[in-house]
Amino acid sequence: MWQRSVFVGLLALALGYLCVLGPELPPAALRQLSASLLGTLRRARSLEARTVAAWQAAIVRPARGWARVAVGVNACVDVVLSGVKLLEALGLEPGEGKNHAVLSSGQDLREVFAHFMERGAAAERFFSDAEAFQAIARTASEHPAAQLYVGGNAALIGQKLATNPDLKILLCGPVGPKLHELLDDNVVVPPESMQERDEFHLILEYQAGEQWGRVRAPAANRFIFSHDLSNGALNMLEVFVSSLDEFQPDLVVLSGLHMMEGQSKEMRQRRLMEAVASISDIPTDIPIHLELASMTDQDFMSNIMHQQVFPLVNSIGLNEQELLFLTQSASGPHASLASWSGIPDVGVVSDILFWILKEHGKTAERASDLTRIHFHTLAYHILVTVDGHWGNQAAAVAAGARAAGTQACATDTIDTSKVFLKAPLEFVTSHTEAPSKISLNPDEPVVHWHREGISFHFTPVLVCKDPVRTVGLGDAISAEGLLYSEVYPQ
Repeated sequence: MWQRSVFVGLLALALGYLCVLGPELPPAALRQLSASLLGTLRRARSLEARTVAAWQAAIVRPARGWARVAVGVNACVDVVLSGVKLLEALGLEPGEGKNHAVLSSGQDLREVFAHFMERGAAAERFFSDAEAFQAIARTASEHPAAQLYVGGNAALIGQKLATNPDLKILLCGPVGPKLHELLDDNVVVPPESMQERDEFHLILEYQAGEQWGRVRAPAANRFIFSHDLSNGALNMLEVFVSSLDEFQPDLVVLSGLHMMEGQSKEMRQRRLMEAVASISDIPTDIPIHLELASMTDQDFMSNIMHQQVFPLVNSIGLNEQELLFLTQSASGPHASLASWSGIPDVGVVSDILFWILKEHGKTAERASDLTRIHFHTLAYHILVTVDGHWGNQAAAVAAGARAAGTQACATDTIDTSKVFLKAPLEFVTSHTEAPSKISLNPDEPVVHWHREGISFHFTPVLVCKDPVRTVGLGDAISAEGLLYSEVYPQ
């Protein structure tokens, strides 16, 4: 680091010397030398500093922004603490990891936590035994290291958007007294959304390199579980939709469908059909963004994608686990891939995103409103749009990546000493079509490519070296991307 500082100092002296010699040098020679030295100075800065500077120039407000955003329908209080500390407090010994679609005991919790911790992957599960969950929740909330926050994708997105004073936010979800106390003053909660008791979700965090027995986490992440019946039945969906007439939003953000996985198959299918009917009642001139979350039932995901929800929404937000599960559920491209190995391959991700919009997005022949997908993973983000429907997406994807760096490190602006560039410096844009090979330039970190009427905007993420909090990162990314997006009237 000190060698770079000395180098930069010497270059600055050289520039100063040029200024003194300026009158004795021909103008053309002076311009050429100055440009060369300035270019060398720019390259002498770290990749991270150059990326931040380029983002600052790229992130501009859309010509037509949002004024009123309605968000629903999952909300809760997050109890956040170290997963290893909670498991130790519960007297659970480390052991072999094993995935479970639904948890019913401390043993299930021990196994599924180890399973995802050794992969460094985020996941969320329903805990079916109410009594066992209450005992675990009591231990967690009384732990001296536990912290309480606003939780639930809808509430987190609303809370993030509410930091912008120009926006008015409506939040519908099961809001208890503690959650209401934690919400920003700029968030309006209709009286019908209030309930006597809060819904609690337990967020077990782990750090990169953290060890539990023989399990070692390759990346910082979190495992979430709950016994949440209000959110699980989407109890506030009808309240949400009926509140829109009075609130008159110009954007609707919907989340919480994944919470229904804890219901029986019959109940889930019935409630999903009722949800589709309610969403269909939202006026078509109001764009709808759907935020996905961790799921395990392939039939349920297939229903959401094919004939149910996807055709009704304009935009989707999801991460690498949800994207892979989605293509596996519908036998899409690269569906045979069992799991990601390290950083998800950009070409594979690009193929799946292209397939979603090409097969399930809006076309002249297909009655679908889906025209936008915001994909986020630890090392990079991609915003994909059907041409002619969304604007300012270079700014939007850069803003989302910037939000990831600031929120994970809990800083107002990106501190380049606390982050590092983890994205691949070279990648291909597809593995199913003739690909383009792209070399990442930190001075132009938003990369654009095009494929059959669909635009891709890629940018790296500056990953926090010692993340303070990973919960709600995807929600903050999607919220920031929406804030800088502009939808074109059709």
